Amino acid sequence: MAIAATIDTGSKPNAAWGAVLSMALCVAMLIASEFMPVSLLTPMAEGLHATTGQTGQAISISGLFAVAASMIITTAAGTLNRKSVLVAMTSLMSLSLVLVAAAPNFAVLMIGRALLGICIGGSWALATAVIMRLVPERDVPRALALMYGGQAIAAAFAAPIGSYLGAMFGWRAVFWALTPIVAGNLVWHMVALPSLPAHRRQDFRTMFGLLKRPYFLRGLIAAMLSWGSAFTMFTYLRPFLEQVTRVDVATLSILLLLLGCAGFVGTWASGRFLSGSVAPLLKLPALLMGGCTLGLLLLGGSVVAAALFLALWGAMNTAMSVIWMTWMSQNAADAPEAAGSLMVAAIQASILLGAVVGGLLLDGLTIVATFVGSVVLAGLAIALIGSGQRLLKPE
Repeated sequence: MAIAATIDTGSKPNAAWGAVLSMALCVAMLIASEFMPVSLLTPMAEGLHATTGQTGQAISISGLFAVAASMIITTAAGTLNRKSVLVAMTSLMSLSLVLVAAAPNFAVLMIGRALLGICIGGSWALATAVIMRLVPERDVPRALALMYGGQAIAAAFAAPIGSYLGAMFGWRAVFWALTPIVAGNLVWHMVALPSLPAHRRQDFRTMFGLLKRPYFLRGLIAAMLSWGSAFTMFTYLRPFLEQVTRVDVATLSILLLLLGCAGFVGTWASGRFLSGSVAPLLKLPALLMGGCTLGLLLLGGSVVAAALFLALWGAMNTAMSVIWMTWMSQNAADAPEAAGSLMVAAIQASILLGAVVGGLLLDGLTIVATFVGSVVLAGLAIALIGSGQRLLKPE
């Protein structure tokens, strides 16, 4: 194939947009698979005879394995063709969904989620580096926005459809429904992705080298705080809406759909307006999403107010990924796979800690305490980022 040839030589005069679209669907399935328990938390807990907080750990266990996989995948893959690695990760996602859907008990559920974590860590660690090879440098922000459009699709439809179908057919049927879509994505990967031979063997010294750069380390910590704030809140959104806003299943599904559809606005805006220095935008996710969480704490008893805050939160949720991955592509272009591994590890660690701490606060105190914890993390992120200039590579 002509496209494969151009990418193999590194010249890439033509953008492989079909491959970018297959990556977008993969992102949609990763997000849907990872966070589907958010919309099904209560019925899953009942079906597995566990507490809501314990079932929330099904998200944290995938995060734990994603952290480990993201740190070792680029090194363990060695000189393997990156297309083969992505195909293998997508196959693993399919197996994970089958295990979760058929889980007879909580232990099997956690095994399935652990396998998903490996897929998440491996896929995300390579995603941005692969996008940087599929399109010319000038098109990277637009390609990232298109890929993260898959996140918007998952956020828009996975949670509300999962909540609705879960109420009609049971939560297991929701996970079974995802398996043929992932199988189709696997075939698309095999057809659309060009050959992506490894440029050089990665090792941990490259990662340690990045961590020695003060601007990159500050950015990594700021990203962790931003995502930690977001998912301390998002993981336990359904219990909040049930207990504080007091919505029924139909209203819950509508609110989750609104949150997800707003993600299309965030993806469109980030792809259209993100250019030049990303510094001024780095604190925007924590500022807006933390503000929305605070608004829910103060006015969450109103369905109308909750809808407004969730729409704003959802728009920034998808934009956050594009903003931070663009920062990574601009400030670690000399080691994109190592930087991708560190970024994914940091993000997944923050999601893991958010789910764990949020669950402990929920079970030990109240859902309000969980949301307060989210606001505190957002405040720490804003303070660290400041103007954003200290997170940029020196000229």
